[in-house]
Formats: sequence, C-alpha cells, structure tokens
Amino acid sequence: MRRKPIELAAVATAAVPGLTPTAVSSAPDDPADFDSALLLDSEGKRWRVRSPRHAEASARLETEFLVLRAFAPAIRAELPFLMPTVAGSVRLGTLSTFVYSHLAGSTRSVEELTAGPDVLAREIGVALAAIHDLPRSLVSNADLPSYTPNEFRQRRLNELDQAATTGKIPPALLLRWEHALEDVSLWRFNPSVVHGDLHEDNLLVEGQRVTAVTGWTDLRIGDPADDFAWLVASNEQDFVDAVLNAYTGGRKDTVDNHLLRRAALSAEFALAQYLVKGIASDDSSMVSEAEEMLETLARDIEEHGGQPISVEPQRAAAAPAAAGTTAVAPAAGAAPVVRAADAGPAGSVPSVTVVPLPVPAPVRPAVRVTPIPVEPEAGADGGVGSGDASSAGGDAEDHSSDPDRENPDNPGGKAEVAAGPDDTSTAAISIIDITKN
Repeated sequence: MRRKPIELAAVATAAVPGLTPTAVSSAPDDPADFDSALLLDSEGKRWRVRSPRHAEASARLETEFLVLRAFAPAIRAELPFLMPTVAGSVRLGTLSTFVYSHLAGSTRSVEELTAGPDVLAREIGVALAAIHDLPRSLVSNADLPSYTPNEFRQRRLNELDQAATTGKIPPALLLRWEHALEDVSLWRFNPSVVHGDLHEDNLLVEGQRVTAVTGWTDLRIGDPADDFAWLVASNEQDFVDAVLNAYTGGRKDTVDNHLLRRAALSAEFALAQYLVKGIASDDSSMVSEAEEMLETLARDIEEHGGQPISVEPQRAAAAPAAAGTTAVAPAAGAAPVVRAADAGPAGSVPSVTVVPLPVPAPVRPAVRVTPIPVEPEAGADGGVGSGDASSAGGDAEDHSSDPDRENPDNPGGKAEVAAGPDDTSTAAISIIDITKN
C-alpha cells in the first residue's frame, strides 16, 4: 500500500527523536520501489524520508545504510560532491524506513542535463571519476559484491539465458547481445568501484554544479561502463563525449577503449532486465511496457544499425538449413559444413571442412610375375646340351650368378633357375633326376 507524505512525516518522528515536522511534500523517487517525502522541521532543517514498498526494496535500503557507514569522514572529504547521511530508521512490520539529512540541489531530467552547458557535463565526468577511483577496500570491507571482468561477463551471459527463456526477447536482440558477450576483446578492462545505479534521479544539481550523489544501494566492484549506460541511452553524442573527456582526465587509472561499447550494451540489456523483473513481480503493465520497448529497439537497430557494441563485426544470419541441422559458413573455397543443431553456438566449436577424396589411380599389381623358362631336353650322356659345363672351355670365372650354369651341388642334374629370396614360384625348386643313382 502506498504511503502518503503526511504518513511518512509521522513515521519520521518515530525514526528521529525530537524531530518536529512543520511542512511536508512528496519527493521524486522510484515509484515501483519506494514512497518518499521531504520534510521541513521547526528549526528550518530539511529531511528526506524513504519508505520501501516491498521486501527487496527494504533490503536495498539496509544495504545502502551499511555502505554509507563505510564512507569515513576522510573519504567523504575528498569527494567533489556530498553524500547522504542516515539520521535514523524505524521498522514497520518487515520493512525498514530511513530518514536522511537533506542535501542541497534538485534532480533534472536527461533532456535538461544534455541541453545544459559544457561545464555541467564536466561536473558529471569528474563525479564519475571520483566514484571509480574510490579505494576498493571500501567495498570489500563492507562485504559487497566484487567481480572480475570474466565473472562479470559470465554473470551477464547467465542473465541473458534467463531472459531468453521468457520467449519475449526479439531474436535479433538475443543474437546481438550474445555476440557482444562472446567477444572476449570487449571485456578487457580494469574493475573499479561502481555506483551501480547511477542515473539522472540520483544526481542532485544546483546551478551548473553536481552537489550530491544519492542511491548507493548497488555499490560494488565491477565494470565502470555500467555507470555510463544512462548517458549512452540519451543518444546525445556531444554530451557523452564531453562527460567522457572530463572523466578520462580525472581518472587515476587508464580508461579502456571499449568503455562506451559496453555502456551501450548495458543500456540495451537493461530492457531485458526490466522485463524479467516485471515477470518475477507478476506486473503485467511492466511486462507490456518492456515488450514494447524491446520491439522498438529491435526495429531501430534493424533500420539504423544501432550503436556499436561489439569489437568484432557480427556475422550475417545464414540461410535456413535442413531440419535438425544448422548451416555453418565455410571458409572461402571450402565445401559447406553442416553441424548438429544441438551442438551449441557456432563460435564454440571449430568448423570442419569436408574435402572430397581424390579418385584413386588404377591399381598396379604389387608382385611382378616372371614366366618360368622352358627346360631343355637332356642329352644321352645326361648333360644339359649347350648348358654343359664342358662347353665353358674350363673357364675359371665365377658363374654362380648365371642361371644357365650347372649347380656344383647337383652334378649332372637339371639346371636351377635363380630366384630372389621372396620368390615363391616353382622356379626356385631344384629338380633332381633320381635315375642317375
């Protein structure tokens, strides 16, 4: 149930003993999560009351209370802006309401900020640099979340999977975001302290100065690009460039080259997060609003290309393949490759090029067959005709390699035919005439 400003004034008197409100008015805040009011007490001092509407919002306020306590006076003194100070709290049922000392300045719309002078853009850039240069021990000592670049990327991939299960994200956006999240070169950055919920409603401006920064419920160590998402979403490039220049000059650490790409991705992906939040809270109006914004974003990207979010260009969608398979673009000159539809993203497995086998040459026999020579008929004296040893004229030369010479181990027998060691033909068998014995 929504609380009226007069009710919040009554709650504030219980949270801060001695507080006597004399005037009250509503204050801008996140209407889905908080009821808020501004008070004026009898001494002319102003106060701000924030009352959560559900348990998750109450937990965020309690986290912010711990965060603000971690900011020691020495750290606050070095910041170019003021921070809230909790004056008291009271628990109503399961929800905690907090009262803060009032900070000078007022919120402005994005249109008012981007149309403002360059000095205001520089103020925002300097404020962002101061936040991101806060000591990381501030977060770790408060036991707040801390993410490495790869952990942060994996967290976003998990959120993308969750959003995809709703079936309400346009496929073109899913492919675009998945490609950016798998582009490893995009995610090389130095983690820093991040506000985590920075937007125009958490900046208090007075004149041309940023006087205070509020809404410290999502402080963490992570990607500094997240705090630029609301700026990139404004589509005012001159304003964004002015903020970035002041930010780069004010940072102690080196600013990575792809900060604005990740900021653009974060701005787009915030619509999917808004959709999931609406479904989780069973808020049909929030879901319808998220679906409409997602469809508008998809059409804008299709017509105009959208802001660049990836370092590596996204591949064009392939033509539909046969049922149960997914076509994978082959290398130049290679045969088409088809991969199973459940094999995961195309970038997760190496492509396999199918090369046709060459037509085999005619098979040649592995063994050369030599015909067996015809044996000459034996003479009357049992010789071998012209092959008789006596016809050699007593030649003393070694004729062991001559296949037509008589074998000394087989005198008067038939001549042997020389054969190689692997020859298995009958020519390698000695034929002995047993009638001579």
